[in-house]
Amino acid sequence: MEKRMDISKLEPEAYKQMLGLENYLQNSQLSKTHLELIKIRASQINGCAFCINMHTTDALKQGETAQRIFLLNAWRETTLFSEEERTILAMTEEITLIYQKGLSDETYKQAEKYFDANYIAQIIMAIVTINGWNRIAISSRTPV
Repeated sequence: MEKRMDISKLEPEAYKQMLGLENYLQNSQLSKTHLELIKIRASQINGCAFCINMHTTDALKQGETAQRIFLLNAWRETTLFSEEERTILAMTEEITLIYQKGLSDETYKQAEKYFDANYIAQIIMAIVTINGWNRIAISSRTPV
């Protein structure tokens, strides 16, 4: 598959703003584990090979286990993820697949059991941001 364009060069100001969101999230309260789980799971759903490759590599460097990464797309079928992580993964799926039903009241209420409003907002912003990156990478055919 041939790369179409380099958006960072064609639209440097827009790209800079996306990087601003990314930098904000890197310095937010979100744990690195939560952030990488969000990025990997959304990228799996969207089929973004570039982002899956990047974020699985990043997660491994941060100490994530290969087993959890391998089983991430089947997280409901395993006990390897905490209740907090399961809630974040449910949020990631519901927001990424927003056309199906969006973030359900049930999942939102579950999130409120584990996280304060700021942390929930940061989770949502992380999901929105990786979905944006996925769309940029897929549309421009960014190679792995």
